[in-house]
Amino acid sequence: MIKNFLFYILPTHLIYLIPALLVTGPFLSDLSLIIVSIIFLVIVFIEKDYSIFKNKFFYIFIIFYFYIVLNSLIQNQNFDSLRISISYLRFGIFPLAVMYFLDKDPTLIKKIFYCLILLFLVLILDSIFQYFVGYNFFGWKLIYPGPRVSSFFGDELILGSYLARLLPILIGLMFFLDISKKKLLLFLFIILSSMFVVLISGERTALFLMILSFVLMFFLISKKKIFLRYIILTTFAFCIIIISLSDTTRKRVVNVTLDKIFTKEKIYIFSRQHDEHYVSAIRMFKDKPLLGVGIKNFRIFCSEKKYFISDYTCSPHPHNTYIQLLSETGMIGFVIIFSIFIYINYKLIIHLINKISKKPLLSDFQVCLFIAVYLTLWPLIPSGNFFNNWLSIVYFYPVGILLWSFKNNYSISYKTA
Repeated sequence: MIKNFLFYILPTHLIYLIPALLVTGPFLSDLSLIIVSIIFLVIVFIEKDYSIFKNKFFYIFIIFYFYIVLNSLIQNQNFDSLRISISYLRFGIFPLAVMYFLDKDPTLIKKIFYCLILLFLVLILDSIFQYFVGYNFFGWKLIYPGPRVSSFFGDELILGSYLARLLPILIGLMFFLDISKKKLLLFLFIILSSMFVVLISGERTALFLMILSFVLMFFLISKKKIFLRYIILTTFAFCIIIISLSDTTRKRVVNVTLDKIFTKEKIYIFSRQHDEHYVSAIRMFKDKPLLGVGIKNFRIFCSEKKYFISDYTCSPHPHNTYIQLLSETGMIGFVIIFSIFIYINYKLIIHLINKISKKPLLSDFQVCLFIAVYLTLWPLIPSGNFFNNWLSIVYFYPVGILLWSFKNNYSISYKTA
């Protein structure tokens, strides 16, 4: 009984609950990820079946992992750098664990699906309530200036990012489970409402990511393409209407953005702060092009005279994934991650070409999961810290589901919803 709970019930429950735990912050979600990964490793060692590690994802990950550990040992600037790099291994183990437990529990994929639906509905309703009433179900008030909706995330303005990054997974599961026509109406509500919530959250990066995912789906989806394209076009129209009618939303999304880019002094990349972060980080890369200055060391070096520009220069990280990789891990770390982005582009382009000839390379389920990963690696937007625990969980969660889909060659619908 205890063995069944530890090796089966506990990890499978934690896997589908992780999206909900992410709403509470990084601690519980990261703890759950660690528990699932450890249980998975114990099972593998007991069964002595190491074949699950023989896949391209893990090979690439382990190369990147050993590189960042070695980089941290060589740079030796701070303990945090070594701690982050050594503990980063869990993000390579976790997707394999998800793949393993999805194989062991045929109902786990449905649990993930319904957990995501419930989460989206609760967050959407709470956000809309907070927007119109001024506080959410817990009595947490709107964040000013803006005002900006944050729902259960409180002072952390990441509601929009959460919805934008997890929505492709939810849509992919809709295709995989081949849900009924009645449930498609629920999806129409979720997608339209998610766009509205992203708009009122005031997160411009999240808005761009959601638009990017819809554009990719518009061209890459094969099944239910008429229905999905109708939803996407309706969502874009809805977005334009909201921006046109809402002064606060238009000011945040359009006016503030343009004011920060086009100033009297010069044209900045996104804003003066972002511009100076990027310039400072590129200077670090030029000084140490091969290895960079080390993980989590941008915040230390940015105050040095040769990297410092003004009081806007320093921050915990440069706010762009690839510029952070260049400055902190050098060309080697950058090439490894950017190669993955190139590979995904290649797979999606080949899929599009084959789709035109009625022989798509990927199922719609896999397309949506690829898009979820693609959003993580998109280079031309501000982003969070690449090594941040919370973000890394969001980044790697769809990877495990994607690996499982390829392992089982799921190119048709599950048809059990």
